[in-house]
Amino acid sequence: MDSPSAEGESSTTALVVARSSMMDSIRSLGLSGLAGVKIDKEELTRRLLMPQNLRVAMLDSIKKQDIEGGNHHFHLSGSDDVPCPESPMVVFINPRSGGRIGPVLKERLQQLISEEQVFDLQEVKPHDFVRYGLACLEKWANNGDFCAKEIRKNIRVLVAGGDGTVGWVLGCLGELNQKGREPVPPVAIVPLGTGNDLSRSFGWGGSFPFAWKSGIKKTLHRAAVGPISYLDSWHFVMEMPGGEVDDPPHSLHATEVCCLDKTLEIEEDVPDNVNGYEGVFYNYFSIGMDAQVAYGFHHLRNEKPYLAHGPFTNKIIYSSYSCSQGWFLTPCTNDPGLRGLKNILRMYIKRDNCSEWERVPVPKSVRAIIALNLHNYGSGRNPWGDLKPEYLEKKGFVEARADDGILEILGLKQGWHASFVMVKLISAKHIAQASLVRLEIRGGEWKDVFMQMDGEPWKLPISKDYSTLVEIQKVPFQSLMVNGE
Repeated sequence: MDSPSAEGESSTTALVVARSSMMDSIRSLGLSGLAGVKIDKEELTRRLLMPQNLRVAMLDSIKKQDIEGGNHHFHLSGSDDVPCPESPMVVFINPRSGGRIGPVLKERLQQLISEEQVFDLQEVKPHDFVRYGLACLEKWANNGDFCAKEIRKNIRVLVAGGDGTVGWVLGCLGELNQKGREPVPPVAIVPLGTGNDLSRSFGWGGSFPFAWKSGIKKTLHRAAVGPISYLDSWHFVMEMPGGEVDDPPHSLHATEVCCLDKTLEIEEDVPDNVNGYEGVFYNYFSIGMDAQVAYGFHHLRNEKPYLAHGPFTNKIIYSSYSCSQGWFLTPCTNDPGLRGLKNILRMYIKRDNCSEWERVPVPKSVRAIIALNLHNYGSGRNPWGDLKPEYLEKKGFVEARADDGILEILGLKQGWHASFVMVKLISAKHIAQASLVRLEIRGGEWKDVFMQMDGEPWKLPISKDYSTLVEIQKVPFQSLMVNGE
């Protein structure tokens, strides 16, 4: 947000916040995942490994972007005479996550499963896997190949990366529901990102353990046999007056049609030229200062990749960077209300089981608004909090869950407030619970506003004359997650 901010950096604040983040990471890196019986490598491989003709045919179909691309790998007998794996699995790795250990982890996974079932996301996109790899399996299953049919029914996906990477894969798998290509494979996680809140929410921990070379076998075993949980996903639609988002993240893409709820009329003129974007998130959407800090950190890390040595380093740099952006210092030098979202934002909601829109006032001091689906945010914190029954009843709230079709909407003031919320010294600003959200954003003196979904931030140009409209509504189907606990 291009409003004036105080310069400088609070080293004391950075130290406190970084120390808190580091201690949280150390606790989450416990070696409890390594306890238990020893996993036999050969038995694990038999459980996960697909027949060679099927896995090579899938890979060729993906590379050629043609479901017929692997036909020559099938004999007349198909794969009926080959044992089918109990838990066939494919793995996606983001080599840019987790301090750049992705290439080493990729090699280890290929040794345990096969080269054809482990995909580097820089080389194989999950959309191509869904549209060509799985489609290849479906074709041969429909042609009577028993093993192809069993693999398509039982296949699971393991994602090694951060929340953004997991969300990217989940979004691509969501195409299967839209096109009636069921079942949808459930997803397990190897947490390689900085926050890893999706991973924490489903029992995979906050970071991959130090002894990862031995731990990866147990992770594969848990991914193969773990029970299935359900996760709501949320459709994000944005209609903006001209202009475009520079370098949008994977979770956001342009669209020609913006399907906004017509029961809430726009009270102002609509420009002749509008551009649309849409995406899906699973954990949270936020607008304001927290997204601005995430955006700056994201670009700093891309410009200076040598800084990304791992989660510890990332957390320290992130905490220091948040201090330098004025989230902590501005309230000491200016009226915090000057940078509050109230200056540019109107918010409307529909409550659960209610058909009427309701305008919700934005508190003057709030500089970041978060629409939260999971209990984990900001590396395992729960800013909504574990609220007592009497408080829930007083506010008209219900207990928060990841599969209830409801978003928790909360506000953060300045960095001090956010820090104290994260360590549970005070509460966030509880604004509402909603099943549908509409934001109307207009620039005023601001030229830009920052947003993020599941840790993937972007900068949005905003207009003085016309509003940018954002709408968030529940996707009608749920994602399937493998529970790692």
